[in-house]
Amino acid sequence: MTAFEKTKVEISQTVLEHVPKEAEITRVEFEGPALAIYTKKPEMLIEQSQIIANIVNIIRKRIVVRSDPLVRVPEKEAERLVADIIPKEAETTNINFDPSLGEIIIEAKKPGLVIGKDGAVLQEIVRKTRWRPRILRTPPLNSKIVAHMRHYLHSESKERERILRTAGERIFRPQIHGVGDVRITALGGFQEVGRSSILLQTRESQVLLDCGINPGTNNSLEAFPRLDAPQFDLDQLDAVIISHAHLDHCGFLPFLFKYGYDGPVYCSAPTSNLMTLLQLDYLDVANKQGLMHPFDQKDVRECVLHTIPLRHGTVTDIAPDIRVTLHNAGHILGSSIVHLHVGEGLHNIVYTGDYKYAKTTLLEPAVTEFPRVETIITESTYGAMQDVMPSRVEAEEKLASIINNTLDRKGKVIIPVPAVGRAQEILLILDGYMRRGMIKEAPIFIEGMISEATAIHTTYPEYLAREVRNSILHEGVNPFQSDYFTNVEHPSARDEIIQGEPCIIMATSGMLEGGPVIEYFKQLASNENNTIIFVSYQIEGTLGRRIQKGLNEAPMMNSEGKIEVVKVALKVESIEGFSGHSDRRQIIAYIQRLTERPEKLIVCHGERAKSLSIANLFQRKFKVDSVVPKPLETIRLR
Repeated sequence: MTAFEKTKVEISQTVLEHVPKEAEITRVEFEGPALAIYTKKPEMLIEQSQIIANIVNIIRKRIVVRSDPLVRVPEKEAERLVADIIPKEAETTNINFDPSLGEIIIEAKKPGLVIGKDGAVLQEIVRKTRWRPRILRTPPLNSKIVAHMRHYLHSESKERERILRTAGERIFRPQIHGVGDVRITALGGFQEVGRSSILLQTRESQVLLDCGINPGTNNSLEAFPRLDAPQFDLDQLDAVIISHAHLDHCGFLPFLFKYGYDGPVYCSAPTSNLMTLLQLDYLDVANKQGLMHPFDQKDVRECVLHTIPLRHGTVTDIAPDIRVTLHNAGHILGSSIVHLHVGEGLHNIVYTGDYKYAKTTLLEPAVTEFPRVETIITESTYGAMQDVMPSRVEAEEKLASIINNTLDRKGKVIIPVPAVGRAQEILLILDGYMRRGMIKEAPIFIEGMISEATAIHTTYPEYLAREVRNSILHEGVNPFQSDYFTNVEHPSARDEIIQGEPCIIMATSGMLEGGPVIEYFKQLASNENNTIIFVSYQIEGTLGRRIQKGLNEAPMMNSEGKIEVVKVALKVESIEGFSGHSDRRQIIAYIQRLTERPEKLIVCHGERAKSLSIANLFQRKFKVDSVVPKPLETIRLR
């Protein structure tokens, strides 16, 4: 018997000792980061929750109760039973099944009625169907990607079960070498913006934090993380954690599965949906431009199967000696600050990913409370002395002024936006200002993945700012739906928009690196009455950055596949106040307000001069050991 099998037997015995025989436990399995208890009578353990709470206190592991597949009512019959049990007033809109988890997913406009008083309706569902219900509020907008991902997970439930069990065996394997030797290696995103990737190693484990691309270069040595580093061994990788869905943090993840990675990916639920959307779009854009891409759709689907979504604030085992907790980062929907607890109190690391330490229209500010922090790894996108953004009110007023001036001269406004984050923020601002008469009424045309990304936002209102969340959940008003907005459903509509009346065009991508915004830019760039407004960070090397710097002529590919030179005569404006990143003052304030003062501060995700500038300030002001690693450099933390 192996050490792992012995551990499993001991835990199974503990479970059986504390669970009444009437519950009829059939097996106990490690599934991902949780211990799954399979029973023929799940209603007994769900109703008597104290039984499970007592076992958790003994074995110190997360436990989920699943019904044995043999006792589950067939899906069609279960769906009919659920429809009879749930009150019609709940307005059920969708019922799906996840066989790998033994869950029935119920969407309703009034989820409280599905739950019932003291959970009575839920308990009735469990008793009659032997499926465990998961209740979701029906989103105001339907997301195709969410529906497709659920369907795919359902169709591959057996493979999903295998993946969860394989991950569970790896997470809960007995420790061999003991705790110690905590190291990180900079694989990408250090002294640069793009291809973020950090390898965390202990004597026992290896975890990858982010795995992104650099959209500003076609040089493979600079475009992707340095997975050729001798420290990186794909076969030894225990887990990947994705901080958020922007491609510079998750765009290279499918590559790992292409070359054999079979382990778990951890992120928030919104990040799981958004990164799938963006990875597929990355492939679509590459195909349209005739570019080589490092992975294909099959590898993206593998990401979906291997992703284990985590709630913010939930402590989760991901390796024998590492626990992770995700917290709100305030950058985009679902963005997470990653807190890693190594060993039993040995070392605590906070990796901020991209974060915004200020409340925005869309999101609450980044979390600063952690039980312990010895090392913090912080971004520095806006870390230079001059990187002080205007207030949000100033930024909004500047946006309104630029738009009004452009509309006055009968011009059109192009706003290139990333599909996720800035797009939704600007939509809310434009709608609010037009309704209050502070921006002249004009059609707002939306093209690209913005509509789908917005639908995903409405699927997860609990991750949004309080006001937006309350509007969706309690007032029944979806602020993302407005009479001013028109979704461009087909490219054939572009000519009419370009030739038509003054308007505002919001389209992807945010850095002019592909996407529908390119077509609008080519047609509108030569007219000095028009304006392009950059509202998000432009990575060095992108077309957006070159236009920001004053590029007068842009070589672009026409519809015949030939290069033509486009004259850039339209007005170019940049508004930094809408950034989802913290500016220099906010980075400083964030470090000051951490509940625990770190011993070491590591600076990443910034141009070299900006990273060095903020690191120098931390060293002087906080007397904290502050470093800016070079690419491929390894730093020992403990």
